[in-house]
Amino acid sequence: MQYLSRFSLPTRMDEDDFILNFPPQLEMQCYGHNNIYPFGLFPPKQLSRLEFSPLTIFAGSNGSGKSTLLNLIAQKLGLRRTAPFNATPFTEPYLARCRAETTNDRPIPPDSRIITSDDVFDYMLDLRAINAGISDRREKLFAEYADFTDPTKPTFQLGSLEDYEELKERNDARRSTKSAYTARRMRQTELKTASNGENAYFYFTQQITEKALYLLDEPENSLSPARQLELARFLEDSVRFYGCQFVISTHSPFLLAMRNALIYDLDSTPVETKNWTELAHIKTYHKFFAEHGDEF
Repeated sequence: MQYLSRFSLPTRMDEDDFILNFPPQLEMQCYGHNNIYPFGLFPPKQLSRLEFSPLTIFAGSNGSGKSTLLNLIAQKLGLRRTAPFNATPFTEPYLARCRAETTNDRPIPPDSRIITSDDVFDYMLDLRAINAGISDRREKLFAEYADFTDPTKPTFQLGSLEDYEELKERNDARRSTKSAYTARRMRQTELKTASNGENAYFYFTQQITEKALYLLDEPENSLSPARQLELARFLEDSVRFYGCQFVISTHSPFLLAMRNALIYDLDSTPVETKNWTELAHIKTYHKFFAEHGDEF
């Protein structure tokens, strides 16, 4: 399924017109013509229009504009995002000169969103906080068990009906091992202990549902090669069986090798589409392993 069909960026003429009519209020705020990001980023690459497929990938070195493109598309389409977007005073005038076209002029599905590395990182921090709370609760129950089963403590006296629940807990402790008592009293289900990579992969599988447009910014971060392959299969299946469209920025050879991916090489001038094996950083991988081939 395809929802976004093309995206047009300001041409060099559009950007020159903005510079010639540079807002004086921005000049007064110490913004000069040489500091007007995202203006000035894409004309040197001769990039003014992008065509999309159900699976489109932006490839390129650091600073090539991959993440910028994703964020511009997300902002222009009004996609849902979790982590804040660091806009500049020039983002809105730049977006006003951009144009997004949808397939058959249909609206973008409401579940569509952009997922960045910050989203995944924040999710993992939330998991740590939850697990920390569970650990605190467990430690309190251990201390409670030790108090209830301490033979040196005086016998608990039932003074009123309000003490009945504590009496039951004390009797339960005396009849149980510490682990059994704690397990019964835990009111939260402990999260499965998992690595950052496992949690990151789980995050993508939970956030990506069906029939929506997803923009993914370097989703391979925190993922092992095996998990990257798993993610690639998941994304391919989401396109093939669940009506999803993806626009992805990545360095990962495992994601770049996905079937039927339309790949833009942002390191080339002009920017052009390439097969994944033609990309410079993939050739770097290939050369490295070829040089160490006798070590395998």
